[in-house]
Order: sequence, then C-alpha cells, then structure tokens
Amino acid sequence: MGQFTSALSPGRLKALALALWGVALLQSALSGRLDLLLRAVFHPLVWGSGILLLLLAGVEISGHWRDGSRVSGRWTSLLSIGAALAVLALPPRPSFADLAANRQANLLEEPGLSFVLPPAQRSLTDWVRLLRSEPDPRLYAGDAVRISGFVLPMPGEEPHLARLLVRCCLVDAVPVGLPVRWPADQPQPRADQWLRLEGVMVSETMGERQRSVVEARLVQPIPRPRQPLEP
Repeated sequence: MGQFTSALSPGRLKALALALWGVALLQSALSGRLDLLLRAVFHPLVWGSGILLLLLAGVEISGHWRDGSRVSGRWTSLLSIGAALAVLALPPRPSFADLAANRQANLLEEPGLSFVLPPAQRSLTDWVRLLRSEPDPRLYAGDAVRISGFVLPMPGEEPHLARLLVRCCLVDAVPVGLPVRWPADQPQPRADQWLRLEGVMVSETMGERQRSVVEARLVQPIPRPRQPLEP
C-alpha cells in the first residue's frame, strides 16, 4: 500500500495529468476532430498547447522544476486525468442540424458577390449570399446548381440543404441553407445526412411571395467533409 501511495504522489499525478491532456489535444488535431469544432486558422494554438503540456509533464517527471512550496492535490489531478481520458474515449460528434435549429440564420459577413462565377461553380454559401442580395427568382430560373451540405429539417416545409458559417468555432456558428424540392421517387433525406445535390434553380410561391428553390435531380450521399465549417 505504501508503494502504491508513493507511486501516486502529487508530483507524479500532476505529470500524468499534464501528459494526458497534451496527448488529448494532439490526438484531436491528428485525427481531424478539430475540423468539426474549430476553424483551421486556430489549429496551431491547439498543437502548441498540446506540445507545451507534454513538455511540462516531462519537466515534472525529470524533477528539473522543483520549488519546495509547490502543492498538488491528488483529487484534482485524478479529476483532470479522468476528464482527459473521457475526451480521448468519447470524441465529439456534434449534430449540425440540432445546432443550426437553435441559431439565427444570419450571414456573418457580406463579401463581394460573385455573379461572374458560372452557376454550377457556386457553392451553397455563394448561392445564399447571392439570393439575399438579389432575391428576384427570375434572375436565376433554369441556372444549374451543384452544391453539397447537410440536411436541415424546417418546420412546415421540406428539409433544406445547409452549411454552418463560423468566425472561430461552433460557438459562433450560424446556419445558411437553401430550400429544396426533393425527388418524389426517393425517400425523404434524414437530418444531419450529408448530400451532394445537382439540379436547377426554379421559382415557387411561398406565402405571398416568390422565392428561388433548388429542384433536385441528382442526390448522392457523401461522407461528412473533413472541414465541414465554412469561414
């Protein structure tokens, strides 16, 4: 028992906790989990934090950093170790549809619109910005559409195809989507399902106004992109 207690000395527990958190951060970066939570521009901060934690753990273990006044609590270290193990064992699997349903659908910014792009080369986000700036459906009727995104259920109408826009991470994410007429001979798509869609832009009456809607002619399931968040 004495040997076990000695092995779980506060200094060693602290070193183990630091090392595990460093491994958790680096493993999240290597496995691609960060792409689900954080824009790529912030990934170096995670890499740096993980490396720093591992270095601190090494210093703690080697005994190169000693000051007799340092106090470490066993329980604090054990809780930190448990949290790090939970992050490693239970990777985040965010539901984009659930997140989007609880956010206001406002664009983060309005960059220059791209009428010069051929319609088939416009991304879903390009189309959303274009339709918000120039909503007249007659401008786009018959234009080819090739987009991808996740299925976002909408109350009172067919599901939209959507993306999440972020400045930093999922905390500030806002959804943007396009209404879709799904093929009648195919089952209704599931929430959160990622799809590639080809079709044409058509006009329909919604309430008392006309709006543009994508008439889907080819719908293909795709894996979730490695970087599903758009800046």
